[in-house]
Amino acid sequence: MKKTLLIGAALLAGGLALAHNASAHGGTYRGPGDTVPPGGGGGTGGGPATPGPSGPGTPGPSGPSTPGPSTPTGPAGTPPAGSPAGPTTGGGDTGPDLSTWDFWWGFNKDQYLNLKANTRNTGVVTGGDDWLLGKGEEEQTKDTLAPSQKQIREIVVPALLKVLDKERGNDLITGSLIALAKIGDKLSEADTSEFEQVIKQFLKDGNQEISETAAVALGILANDASVELLTQLMNDDPAARSFMGKTEVPFRTRAFSAYGLGLIGHATSNNELRRQIAASLVGILNTPSFAKRDLKVAAMVAFGLTPVDAGAEESADESLTPEEAAASSRKAQLNFLLDYYDEANQREHSRTRHHRVRAHAPTAMARLLADQGAEFEEVRSQVIEKMLEGVNKHSKYNRNIQQSCVLALGQLVDARGGKKNAHRTAHEELDRICKKGELQSKRYALISMAQIAARPAPESIEDPTGGRDDLRKNLLARMSKAKGGQAAWAGLAVGVHARALSDGGQETIDLGALSALRSEAKKSKSPDLAGAYMLALGLANDQDSAELILDKLEYFSQDETRGHCAVALGLMNYTQAVEPIQEILDGSEFRPDLLKQAAVALGLLGDKNMVERLVKMLGDAKSLSSQAAIASALGTIGDKNSIDGLVELLKDSGKTQTARGFAAVALGIVCDKELLPWNAKIGTNINYRANTETLTGAGSTGILDLL
Repeated sequence: MKKTLLIGAALLAGGLALAHNASAHGGTYRGPGDTVPPGGGGGTGGGPATPGPSGPGTPGPSGPSTPGPSTPTGPAGTPPAGSPAGPTTGGGDTGPDLSTWDFWWGFNKDQYLNLKANTRNTGVVTGGDDWLLGKGEEEQTKDTLAPSQKQIREIVVPALLKVLDKERGNDLITGSLIALAKIGDKLSEADTSEFEQVIKQFLKDGNQEISETAAVALGILANDASVELLTQLMNDDPAARSFMGKTEVPFRTRAFSAYGLGLIGHATSNNELRRQIAASLVGILNTPSFAKRDLKVAAMVAFGLTPVDAGAEESADESLTPEEAAASSRKAQLNFLLDYYDEANQREHSRTRHHRVRAHAPTAMARLLADQGAEFEEVRSQVIEKMLEGVNKHSKYNRNIQQSCVLALGQLVDARGGKKNAHRTAHEELDRICKKGELQSKRYALISMAQIAARPAPESIEDPTGGRDDLRKNLLARMSKAKGGQAAWAGLAVGVHARALSDGGQETIDLGALSALRSEAKKSKSPDLAGAYMLALGLANDQDSAELILDKLEYFSQDETRGHCAVALGLMNYTQAVEPIQEILDGSEFRPDLLKQAAVALGLLGDKNMVERLVKMLGDAKSLSSQAAIASALGTIGDKNSIDGLVELLKDSGKTQTARGFAAVALGIVCDKELLPWNAKIGTNINYRANTETLTGAGSTGILDLL
């Protein structure tokens, strides 16, 4: 079902319509289905065949493996995937316009919606050994909608294990593998993982889709014991070939194994294991280029997810291999990435450092520097200077790398004022890019400016927020002066800024900025522009605009825009909107993108009756796109009251495999050990334009497309 649930969740609560192909792999269509660059992926990697993408707004063919939800609407025409040129307008190309704000929102919305936390926000503590062992569930969950360990271990897990033992259909197996991995298991007295033993046996499956899903699932499970096998798979070791019974490990399985190592590196508390993982990833990055970029991109992304202890000193031990030295400390990791990214080293390393791989180095550096204090101030400045070198008007860096630098600056730079420094230079450079840069960089720059404006400098800085007013002023100027897509991005950026201030416990957004946003939103007649403005008002929690958003909900007929309006009302917890959104939900059985977003909005608004309604709709739904939308909505909301209905559907042999597969995926999301989707840590702030097929690729079969 890698193409049926891959979009399942699909309908990005706020943004994208369902993708062309969904699959029970369990996933969400977060990005374009046709953005794999020439030579960037290659091969189908097995699994169900993938039809070519439909034009914007045009449904593709339907069928068990190829449901045909529409692509995001937006300006028609984009260059061939991976082209260095920005999107065009007009011409014969019918691919989605990747420069529209919907794509950014689709990859980044989870941190803002955080629906499970909202649903379960009762102050209940869910950590500690007693909770993990399932003791005292009644006391701990009686006032929350989170499923109890008793429900999970006695109802959900046995049902999923039975599917894996008895069923042979792709949809059911892949959905259940991912679900078990999300749930996580209790270690035995011998510290062995039951689920790991179950999941890894599916690596041997003759079906590529099932085999590669098992590799992903081991990463999601995040058991330290999986590192050895995943490393062998990534490296195509003889031991891995022997285990799988193959003459070589398929490239897709190798790439997913690399991502899996990054997920474990992100989760483990064992610093020595993190060093081991990071060193093995460096080994992949330093090898001569592969015919396909997937493995190296996966290794670069995973390296950024695997932070070696920040307190460790860079080792001068000459007995260490180059790989071990690069993973000896956090600063060693950053120095390796600075060298790898540097354009000055490209000619010398042309066979090992392809620009599409280097395009993910800025994101990796930003992640490794996240939340680091004064002791990293010097290296942070070095990284910022290198990012500025990548984006200045004389830059020779590839366009994808420049775009990634713009996004990384949004994570690295703060709002300090005072004398000239790297941070202040970044403010000016981003404003220049907003005015005169390449199209995608211009739009990313707006988001980065919004994020920076909400980030104060350390207290040791004399003027920690002195640059904020100029950044705000520049955002508002872009919103009022720009047209079309650029104005939409600017409006969304104002909302992102307001939300970041709120999340950081700082002052509320400047009332003048909020008034300007509201004024622009009121005037908006374009569905695309209005959708961005409504979400921005929701992110800003502007209660005074609630009636305006309700009016826009009635004014527009486009499902995407109405969905954005509904989510905006949910974000600001405007409970008077419950009834009109309930009416939308009841009438959207055959409008899956609107259905998903209406359900998410009602979840944010705390509608207690919605889950029962959705479970019934899932049992009755006939189209794959509707099944995907309903199942993913149930999972995203995370209400324990959906479990019985979903388990019943999973067990019902009278239902289609796809419907049952969607039920398995929804159960995995409801019972997930993490509040946010597991791949949000990969997708947030990523440059999705520097793409490969196993990141977010053709047919929606990449790591970011999975639920």
